[in-house]
Amino acid sequence: MRKIFLLVAFSLILVISVNAQNDALTLVTHDSFAISEAVLEQFSQDTGIQIEILRVGDAGILVNQSVLSAGNPLGDVLFGVDNTFLTRALNADLFVPYQSPNLEFVNEEFLLDPEHRVTPIDYGDVCLNYDVGYFAESGLAVPTSLEQLTEPDYNGLLAVQNPATSSPGLAFLLATIAVFGDEDDPDGYGYLDYWQELMANDVYISDGWTDAYYGQFSGSAGSEGDRPLVVSYASSPPAEVYFAEDANANAPTAAITAENTCFRQVEFAGILSGTDNLEAAQQWIDFMLSPVFQADMPLNMFVFPVNSTVEVPEVFAENMTIPDLPVTMDIDEIDANRERWIQTWTETILR
Repeated sequence: MRKIFLLVAFSLILVISVNAQNDALTLVTHDSFAISEAVLEQFSQDTGIQIEILRVGDAGILVNQSVLSAGNPLGDVLFGVDNTFLTRALNADLFVPYQSPNLEFVNEEFLLDPEHRVTPIDYGDVCLNYDVGYFAESGLAVPTSLEQLTEPDYNGLLAVQNPATSSPGLAFLLATIAVFGDEDDPDGYGYLDYWQELMANDVYISDGWTDAYYGQFSGSAGSEGDRPLVVSYASSPPAEVYFAEDANANAPTAAITAENTCFRQVEFAGILSGTDNLEAAQQWIDFMLSPVFQADMPLNMFVFPVNSTVEVPEVFAENMTIPDLPVTMDIDEIDANRERWIQTWTETILR
């Protein structure tokens, strides 16, 4: 699971120790970054570079803190900025351009910055997840469109995240804008009208993913909630199976992946401007695109590798549903409107 919003002071979580005379590299990332210890050890053994991991909160917090420290970076490499916040980071000149030779294995659709200031590392889809047991027992049809969520049958069943404080929350907001249009559209109905209908249908808005998924949602094995619908990830069901006590258990949750119900996220890494470890940072970027690192991600961060030569583990593939047609949005459009959309949403929906 990923993108957990924790407003905490910077904390060094993990240090892989090697020879004291080796180089050190600080990776600044979000709280949901996870990697096998053996993989980090392999990088250190192969390169002589010690990796220090600094986690600073959700993706939004990560970018904001990095912008505030521009010119005096928190570390050497940043990982975890996604396409919803990418232009904010690029406009702040946070990164040193670097074109990894391993990009030859990455599909062009993920190369959103032609100047190579950031490197795509993984992708995934923010989707509605549902409690399989609830819908089987109640006989209620699983919704297959965003429009259905405003119908009386789904009153009080949905939990979402605040787009001002949560990356999946922002992704879901962008999906509603792409589907229903901006308020400036001439057809008279836009995303704010849709959200007002969700509010009238008793939607629950959490500050972050953790509260929505474990505090409000009823489907997860560790949840305390009673709402059978939640905004999460298409990869959440494989995680439920992977971490279940019964290795043969079926996923208690499933993702709704019908057309125009999911938003495609791409995560990037970039070398922070001002680093004193440029060569080591470049080696780490290359490693993040390597088969070793890419193959380790699905069962640690539950995302898809961008390296087209890497296959995902069986438990991941068997419990994953790929969206029919995920919503995408040009990063320039996001950049031009993101702050207005968030502010207008906040003033209209949370007033």
